[in-house]
Amino acid sequence: MKNTLFICSLLAAATAQAGSGPEFDAKHLSQDVKVLASDEFEGRGPNTAGETKTVAYLIEQFKAAGLQPGGDLLKGQKTQRSWTQDVPLGRFEIKGPVKLVVSDGSTRQELRQGDDMAVRAAMNGSKQVDFRNAPLVFVGYGVNAPERKWDDFKGFDLRGKLAVVLINDPDFETGVGDFGGKAMTYYGRWTYKYEEMARRGALGTIIVHETAPASYGWATVKNSNTNVMYDIVRKQPASAHAPMEAWIQRDLAVDLFKRGGQDFEALKKLAQTRGFKPVQLKGVNLSASYAVDAQTIVSKNVAGRVIGSTAPEQTVIYSAHWDHLGVGLPDAKGDKIYNGAVDNATGIAALLELARAYGKAPAPQRSVVFLAVTAEEKGLLGSEYYAAYPLYPLAETAGVINMDALSPYGPARNFTISGSAKLDLLDQLVAKAKQMDMAYAPDPKPEAGHFFRSDHFPFAKRGVPAISFGSGDDWIDGGLAAGRKAEEDYNSNNYHQPSDEWSANWPFTGMAHDLGLLYGLGRDLADSNAWPNWAQDAEFRATRDASAARRK
Repeated sequence: MKNTLFICSLLAAATAQAGSGPEFDAKHLSQDVKVLASDEFEGRGPNTAGETKTVAYLIEQFKAAGLQPGGDLLKGQKTQRSWTQDVPLGRFEIKGPVKLVVSDGSTRQELRQGDDMAVRAAMNGSKQVDFRNAPLVFVGYGVNAPERKWDDFKGFDLRGKLAVVLINDPDFETGVGDFGGKAMTYYGRWTYKYEEMARRGALGTIIVHETAPASYGWATVKNSNTNVMYDIVRKQPASAHAPMEAWIQRDLAVDLFKRGGQDFEALKKLAQTRGFKPVQLKGVNLSASYAVDAQTIVSKNVAGRVIGSTAPEQTVIYSAHWDHLGVGLPDAKGDKIYNGAVDNATGIAALLELARAYGKAPAPQRSVVFLAVTAEEKGLLGSEYYAAYPLYPLAETAGVINMDALSPYGPARNFTISGSAKLDLLDQLVAKAKQMDMAYAPDPKPEAGHFFRSDHFPFAKRGVPAISFGSGDDWIDGGLAAGRKAEEDYNSNNYHQPSDEWSANWPFTGMAHDLGLLYGLGRDLADSNAWPNWAQDAEFRATRDASAARRK
C-alpha cells in the first residue's frame, strides 16, 4: 500500500531537513533510565509516592527542554495549561476469600482462586459478587462481526448466565479464514470478549486459557488478574464489565464440558465455523461469592508541548508510558521493587530526549505534544483516558508515535512495530528508514495481538493513525543471533520482574541512533500539511474518514 501523494509530500519536507537533524545523546538516555528505574522511584506505580516522584521528574525535564505546558486547561483559563492531565481511575480489589463452587447435579467441587480460575475484581460498581448455580454457556470465540458475516450468538440470551469463551480468533489454529489467519484481530483480544459479553448482559465471562492462542502461560494470567484492577471512570460501568470476569484453566474447562455432556475439542472445531450456535453445558452450574473494595483515585498523564508556527491547532504526538508495577511480591532474592528499566523507562528516556531536540530546533508548522501516560500496565488506561477525553482534538491529530520497551544495547539494521498495521504512517517510516539503511521487520508473532497491547491502540481504534515503535533484532554487532538472544533473555528473566534494572553496561547507542529515525518521521509530519490515513481495508479507516471534514 502506498499513498503516493502523501509520501511525496513528506519526502519533500524531509529534503529540507537533510543533513540538519539533531544528534541524540546516549548518556542522557542512560541517565534518565537510571533515575526512573532506581529504587527511589519504587517501581513507578500509579497512586503511590513513586508516581509523585516520576511526575515531578518529567515536568522538570520538560521545562528544561524548553517545552510549554500541554496538560489540562487551568481553571478559568482558555489557553493557559498545567503540565498534567488528571486521569480519574477506578481501583478495584477483592477483599477476603473468593468462594467458587462448581456443581454438575451429582458432585460439588470447590475451585481455587489463582490455581483453577483467575477471577478479577468486579469493575461494574458491585461491592459484592454473589450468585448461586449460574448456568454455563459455551459461546465459541464470542465474536459478533457483521462486516465478516460472523455471529457466534445467533440471538441467544445470556442474561443470568456465564459465557464460556475461547481466546483469540476463529482461524488462529487453521491459519486461514476471515480473521486474518494467524494474525490476531481485535475480536481475538480478551478485552473484546469481556466488553462483548457485558454488552449482551451476561452475568459473567469465563475465558478458557490455552497458552498458544493466548501467547502467554497461566502464570501470567494469574499474576495479571488476581491483583488490584484499574479502569477509567465510566458513566455506565456495567455496559463495559459484567459482574464476573475470569479465566479458567484449560484442563478444568475440558472436564466441565465432559460433565455437561460435551466434547471440548469437537465444540472448538465447530466454533471455527459460521454455523456455530451457543451450547449450554447441561447441568453444570457455578456459584461464586467475594467482596470488592471499589475506590476512585486520580493519576496523572504528563504533557509538554511545542506550539506550531503556522498550524498550532494541528497536532503530532509522541507518547510513552511512565508507569510500571510498583512494589509487589518478592523474587528469590527478596527484591520487591519492580523497577521497570526497559519497560518502560527506556520509552520515557526516548520521549525526553526527543523533547530536548524539538526544544532546541525551530518550531515546526504543527504543534508537537510529548505525552507520558499513566497506567499502561493496568490496561492502557492513561492513553485510553486521553483518547476518550483528548487535550487536543483527535480529528486534527495527524499521527501518534509511541515508544515502549526499547533496546538499551547497540544499533540494529532493522526496526519493527507492535503488531501488524496498514497505514500511511508506516509507509513513511519505512521510507525514512531506508534513507538510514534500516529495514522494516514485520512483527514475527502477529497472533500474539501486540497491536492491541500498547498505548497507540486507544488512538488507533478511534481512527488516529498510530504506531508503536520497536527496536530491531538484527544487531550490527552480532547480527540476528545476538539480537534475538538478548530479547529472549529479557522476556524469560527480566520482563515484569524485579530484575528489570538499569545496567552500567548498557551503551544506549542503538536508541540514540533510532531516535534520529523517529525525530525525522515526526518532524516531517509536523512540517507537512499531509494527513496520513489507514488502508482502505483497515478496520479503523471508516472511523477516520468520518471526521475528514475537520481536516480540510
